[in-house]
Amino acid sequence: MPASKQNNARLSSPVTILSGIGPKKAALLAKLGVFTLEDIFFLRPRRYEDRRNPPPLCDIEPGMITPAVGKITELEIDDGMMDAVISDKTGSVEIVWFTDKITFLREGMTIAVYGQVSDKYLVPKFTHPEFEILRWRKKPTLIGKILPIYPGTADLTQRALRKFVDTALYEYASVCLKEFLPKSIIKRRKMMSFHDAVIEIHHPKDEDTFIRARNRLAFDELFLLQAGIIMRRNSYSGTIHAQQLTTGGHFRTFMDSLPFSPTDAQRVAICEILEDLERTKPMNRLLQGDVGSGKTLVAAAAMLAACDSGAQSAIMAPTEILAQQHYLKLRDNFSRTGLNVALLTGSLKARERKKILEGIADGTINIVVGTHAVFSEAVNFHSLALVIVDEQHRFGVLQRNSIIAKGTAPHVLTMTATPIPRTLIMSVYGDLEVSVLNELPPGRTPVKTIALTPSEMRRVYTMIRARVKKGEQVFWVCPMIDDSERDLAAVNSTYERLSKILSGVRMSVLHGRLPVDEKSRIMQEFSAGKIDMLIATTVIEVGVDVPNASMMVIEDAGQFGLAQLHQLRGRVGRGKAESVCVLLENASITPEGRGRLAAMVESSDGFELAEMDLTQRGAGEICGTHQHGVTDFRIADIVRDEKILMLARDDARVLLENDPALTKEPDLRREVLRRLGGVLELAATS
Repeated sequence: MPASKQNNARLSSPVTILSGIGPKKAALLAKLGVFTLEDIFFLRPRRYEDRRNPPPLCDIEPGMITPAVGKITELEIDDGMMDAVISDKTGSVEIVWFTDKITFLREGMTIAVYGQVSDKYLVPKFTHPEFEILRWRKKPTLIGKILPIYPGTADLTQRALRKFVDTALYEYASVCLKEFLPKSIIKRRKMMSFHDAVIEIHHPKDEDTFIRARNRLAFDELFLLQAGIIMRRNSYSGTIHAQQLTTGGHFRTFMDSLPFSPTDAQRVAICEILEDLERTKPMNRLLQGDVGSGKTLVAAAAMLAACDSGAQSAIMAPTEILAQQHYLKLRDNFSRTGLNVALLTGSLKARERKKILEGIADGTINIVVGTHAVFSEAVNFHSLALVIVDEQHRFGVLQRNSIIAKGTAPHVLTMTATPIPRTLIMSVYGDLEVSVLNELPPGRTPVKTIALTPSEMRRVYTMIRARVKKGEQVFWVCPMIDDSERDLAAVNSTYERLSKILSGVRMSVLHGRLPVDEKSRIMQEFSAGKIDMLIATTVIEVGVDVPNASMMVIEDAGQFGLAQLHQLRGRVGRGKAESVCVLLENASITPEGRGRLAAMVESSDGFELAEMDLTQRGAGEICGTHQHGVTDFRIADIVRDEKILMLARDDARVLLENDPALTKEPDLRREVLRRLGGVLELAATS
């Protein structure tokens, strides 16, 4: 290969730079997410096969997956199949290949095979194994080593994938895989070099060396993320000053008029937030609390501090139903304060929308509650100083930034009812201060959870009739709107079925495809007690507050994740009646799905369930952050690698305290910006 071609190679170079990869092979690799040299360097094997020590043939038994070496002593081709016997000094084994095209094999050849030994025959027999002819002075590729097994795709064999990876490693690793971590950290942590770690991931020598390599690459990913987060925070807080917000008459009037005493956790959270608001550094705080823990009260306190300081607040919700819930609750709560609260959604009529936009622009509207409509260019705030984002993982990074940009360095409070595990806060949300509500306010009753099979459906109907007879209400949740090939329960067909079975029960359907006005009308009627049972999709997952609802039925519950099941369960237990959540199994429920239902029955602790959910589904899926460099780690696992994450966080903090712009570590700075600049919005200079 010409030296110039090698020297000009970059991690971003296309895979077609490798010999043997043309447009067709590149298209196949693209299906695996491999487009560049960097992608192929980090094409992580999904497993490994230890082929180092082929056993004597006499020790091979049915059921084993093993390598074997022997001389062909018998060979026969018949009816589209090839049968062979290989022998060594200890014994023999049979081999069958389901093809007659391996015509180059001959008796007397020594071959290596690898595969599963079938247990269908009286004697050990390899069934269609990989094989290789062993030749003098030629190093075998099939045995004598630990072989990587890569994610596969049609028309691209493991042998071809290994060849492409090895070509990249042999020709370009020394040029492209340059060290970027500070030498002091590598020495103190006794780390393997970056170059050697990548090689080891593809060609492990032994278990201990492999673990060292894997931990080095996991540390890299976690360290780069922590460094990027700290740089973003330093850049943001060092150059921008927020309006200082302090409490006054509106805040005191509201708090004094509460008909209950806030929990200790609410008081602590309010104090933490008010301290942040009094600073010129913009607040960036995450308020997390289990369903029903009283986040709205804490958010209201923050908004009142803004109003008392002559500033505006905006609270964003991911759905119109949730936005409307927030609006009605805030309007009622602030009725004694004289503050002007407005609801801004996409479904507003032109005249009403114009009036609200004018009030936002001239400052007569103090608090704006809205959905994505708040992001539109037509919305101009008079003095936006506080932004509250509810269920913030449901908004994209750009959407959040759009509303933040409408103020002059506004304070930001993000809220979630999905408890976020500590490891995830440390990584993805590393630049946020965190307040936790871990107590339930007075009046919240524990929800009993039971899991039932399809054969127990009559019991469910009996429970519903009893609840409705007592004047209580029921949610029935389905995973689908219409019937589908996936054989899952759908709201429309469920409504038709239950209408016949539960005659006399007033029921209605709610799902995302309904017009906004229709959804609002149905929710208002349900809240007013005019509907006994609401058959809905997960549109009611977040924010719906109907204290009279005491029963939640989740059909095909095994289809949902733990966090979502817990959110749905949180829609009941908000009143004085004893509440129940019924998890209905599907006949085709998976073992994993049944395990989730068992966890729900055993635990009502949202944080415990969130940890389980994180382990099962991954950070990105839970938090809506499937973005390169944030939670789509190639190597790191934030659950398993918590200790590494803490080391990386500490090292990044110490390094950036002494060198905030990484001017003394230009290679590291370039790598942080290269991997994370777009997602974390780091400035090119700080």
